[in-house]
Amino acid sequence: MSRTPSRTGWLLVLGVVAALVVAVWTTAGSEEYPTTLDPRNPGPEGAQALAEVLDGQGVDVTIVRSADDLEEAEVDGGTTVLVTSTDDLSPGTLDRLRRHARPGRLVLVEPSYRVVQEVDSDLGALTVYPDELDARCEGGEGPAGIDVDGLRVAADRMTVYRADDRTLDGARCFGRDDGAVLVESRTADIVLFGAGEALSNDQVLRGDNAAVGLRLAGAGRRLVWYVPDPADATSDEAVALSSLIPRWIEPGLWLALLAGLGLLLWRVRRLGPLSTEPLPVVVRAVETARSRGRMYRRSGDHGHAATALRRAARTDLAARLGLDRRAEVAEVVEVVAAHTDRPVERVAALLDDTIPPTSDQDLVRLAQELARLRREVRRG
Repeated sequence: MSRTPSRTGWLLVLGVVAALVVAVWTTAGSEEYPTTLDPRNPGPEGAQALAEVLDGQGVDVTIVRSADDLEEAEVDGGTTVLVTSTDDLSPGTLDRLRRHARPGRLVLVEPSYRVVQEVDSDLGALTVYPDELDARCEGGEGPAGIDVDGLRVAADRMTVYRADDRTLDGARCFGRDDGAVLVESRTADIVLFGAGEALSNDQVLRGDNAAVGLRLAGAGRRLVWYVPDPADATSDEAVALSSLIPRWIEPGLWLALLAGLGLLLWRVRRLGPLSTEPLPVVVRAVETARSRGRMYRRSGDHGHAATALRRAARTDLAARLGLDRRAEVAEVVEVVAAHTDRPVERVAALLDDTIPPTSDQDLVRLAQELARLRREVRRG
């Protein structure tokens, strides 16, 4: 049974909706019912404003949150069963819902492609971004007698439903070339509404969304608002994780694995900084020095060997002249030059690492000069 309020009545209803939306925006979302389009969620994505207006218009609103509670709710020819959060409907729960809601009108709000296939395998779902759509109902009045003629629905995102041959039998409203937002399944027992955002607190005042929501859910004297619970699914209906993963994920994972192996091979070829660790045995210093000398000689690394000699000489000279062991090279050079009466340039050529030797003879000559300088400082 449908009721068409007067123009003044619709203005009053829209005023009430506006007041409720303002109240919703001044409060935080419900911590207990945060689900999108939940009739007890006052947040922007909730639908508490629509539920309150329906109750204020004399519609007996009953909210159920499980399949068992739904079967206990009374449903007759004047009852509309509105289902939000349809992604949580399992096949078994959907069958129970269809059987129990059969005397009345069953409306699924924005069901996904999986749910649509359970309803009618010949139907498909497509997400569109039309902003606004006029009703332009085809096939007479709206699906299941829902009168939305002359109204306009507005939302950022909608879902249109179509058959495989791009045509739909029976009444349909808010249509496009690729489908319609409000349709009735070919079995004529379920109405699909693909503009769920239009019922939310955030967008219920756009276009004629408030009027569409009231006529969709308040056409009868009683409304059973069903929010499915995933726990209603039986154990054999559990969704496998692999079925939820997009098809492009598997090649993407293989690509990431190959990239990781390539990065690993690239990094292991690079020589990192030398690490130190305690030796398991005590090695005499002279043996270590000779071993390093032989390695430097085999590698021909005169610069590295000269750096080691100069570092040891600077440390020894700094200690003998009362300088800090971490004194700068320039400071050590100046003090040594003043102590030995040598020119600063000659001392710097011996102690500064910026002039590496280029041959074994130069390296031997450097070692001899450094030894002579250290003896001279010791005698002074």
